[in-house]
Amino acid sequence: MANVEVSLKETMTSIEGALGAALVDYTSGMALGTLGGGNDLDLNIAAAGNTDVIRAKMRTMEHLGLKSEIEDVLITLENQYHVIRPVKGREGNGLFLYLVLNKGTSNLAMARHKLARVEAELEV
Repeated sequence: MANVEVSLKETMTSIEGALGAALVDYTSGMALGTLGGGNDLDLNIAAAGNTDVIRAKMRTMEHLGLKSEIEDVLITLENQYHVIRPVKGREGNGLFLYLVLNKGTSNLAMARHKLARVEAELEV
């Protein structure tokens, strides 16, 4: 099991093209930890904004009566991929991992696979 800091470091170093990563509490919109980002990518603002995305999707699934769990949400921009992955398990309830990738240098399938592994090993 890995703590937040170790998990974010693993995300940034093991996933090619990673520009930033965060662990976010979607009940409050606050980032519990961030790594990467920069002037063009404020991970705290992104955490708050993507909280609205995950809440809206969960609300929609509830209205539709869908009993399935969200594996991840992908937002594709011109130059970036943004991946939102809810943390499963009782200790991760209300949390999601947020990953920003350089679209030109990353492998989306491999990034999703590695992010799932990071999520499985995360201990909050």
